[in-house]
Amino acid sequence: MRKLPFSLLMLGFAGIGITILLGPAVCSIIAIAQPRVAPEVILLGGTVITLDGRDRIYQALAIAEGKILAVGSAAEIGRLASEQTSIVNLHGRSVLAGFYAAHDHLQQVGEYALFTADLASPPVGEVRNIAGILASLTEREKTTSAGAWIRGSNYDDTLLSEKRHPTRYELDQVSRDHPIWINHVSGHLGVANSRALEIAGITRDTPQPEGGRIHKDTRTGEPNGVFEESSLGLVTKYRPPLSDEQWIEAIRFAAQRYVARGVTTTVIAGGNLAGFRNLPVADQKDFLPLRVVLTSRQTLQGSSDRIRLGGVKLGQDGSIQGYTGYLSRPYFRPPGDDSTYRGYPADTAEQLADIVQQVHREGRQILTHGNGDAAIDDILSAYRQALKQTPRPDSRHRIEHCQTVREDQLDAMKQLGVTPSFFVAHVYYWGDRHRDIFLGPERAARISPLASARRRGIRFTLHNDSPASPVNPLLLVWCAVNRLTYGGKVLGPEQRIPVIAALRAVTSDAAWQNFEENTKGSIEPGKLADLVVLDENPLSVPPTHLKDINISMTIVGGKTVYESHK
Repeated sequence: MRKLPFSLLMLGFAGIGITILLGPAVCSIIAIAQPRVAPEVILLGGTVITLDGRDRIYQALAIAEGKILAVGSAAEIGRLASEQTSIVNLHGRSVLAGFYAAHDHLQQVGEYALFTADLASPPVGEVRNIAGILASLTEREKTTSAGAWIRGSNYDDTLLSEKRHPTRYELDQVSRDHPIWINHVSGHLGVANSRALEIAGITRDTPQPEGGRIHKDTRTGEPNGVFEESSLGLVTKYRPPLSDEQWIEAIRFAAQRYVARGVTTTVIAGGNLAGFRNLPVADQKDFLPLRVVLTSRQTLQGSSDRIRLGGVKLGQDGSIQGYTGYLSRPYFRPPGDDSTYRGYPADTAEQLADIVQQVHREGRQILTHGNGDAAIDDILSAYRQALKQTPRPDSRHRIEHCQTVREDQLDAMKQLGVTPSFFVAHVYYWGDRHRDIFLGPERAARISPLASARRRGIRFTLHNDSPASPVNPLLLVWCAVNRLTYGGKVLGPEQRIPVIAALRAVTSDAAWQNFEENTKGSIEPGKLADLVVLDENPLSVPPTHLKDINISMTIVGGKTVYESHK
């Protein structure tokens, strides 16, 4: 932190270079939660963008006991200081409530980064073809003990020059002695080599599982190594799990990456028990500098002030770019020879309705993964039945990703009080391929229809679904405001939203969506001092620059957990 001597502060702020930046609803009236408590930290000399109900903007704020004590003008806040108060001159920087990663997989981010070969393609990684995949796996093989599993993550068949998945036989070129498993970037597909298939007992006679598919050679009937959805577990259950020490290191690594992007709360959308069990342990070791909301039916193992149990994560389809998203109309360019192919559900509509009813009766919030509009039909039907049979006001049930939601479905969501979390990063990372391959121009222009939801007064959040795409809330804001694809094309300009609305979707609306609006999401006295400091004001920079704003500082509970050295 860049601090000011207390003596200078008391000289009426003369000569300290405070810049008061004006914006909408600038206020000089101070608001104080606990006026008798001396602040531990004061931030002044910049722009405090509160994102409260009136979009008020101040010039300074005070922090005490991990919470926001007061906001107001620099002079007013300065008068609260004592000799023990740390004074931070913002030098014109902007302060917002800390960002939410509204749907992510924190532990898996660290797991992939530390314990798998990186197979991502541009703009995230460097792999451009199957040879690149094999080269990365070969490097991993050099440091892998004899007979141990080799893993790779985040390959994308549609970004490879071959425009297809690698096969078991190509992975065999890396090793026939090591079992090999690689994850698709969507997390909904994977590829195994022949040794892994042998260990799993997968042969041409293995039946297709419900809710998934084993790809088989059309000539020989032999499995070619590619697995979809529920079939992944037929292989992955044989991989040795990470040790507790490895999970803790994965959590530590990922958490540092998150706070460097301004994230102060992550909503972990499902996951395995080992990853959950080690979160409190990581916190006790001071490896967890941010707050966590777990969405799971599992009970919390251990206790931590920074970890709480949220809703229950369910799923009804897969990935559109993996051709497993469940659409009401066929894919624009279907895989194979079936021109009517439109994906498939994870469960029947009746099975999903039964599961939803059970969880709803338990009083839990429900988060159901739905990318395709046919899956969203099933989810809305299940929610409607549950709410009719067991009325419960303000359940805030969610639909996760919500890529191809239709206008009539948004009407139903509004009527049912359902809140979406949009994977708006799809516009940038996959938008060109949604337009040209998966959905076609008409449907692609409406992926993540933020403006349509906003017109109806539906509150929503934005997410990266890391590790499917790197955690980066400012990129999400940029996507929502500009809707630019990686290829530089505008995708659905009518679905753009204002900057202030996009910022709310990663702060105050995210807090509301997770029943945390009374403690987080905006800069107001009494709320937690979870903050992000930006080098520039997101309300005044050119919209195309939003993703390039530097994160200067991240603060959780009044403590600085990240500081940029730029």
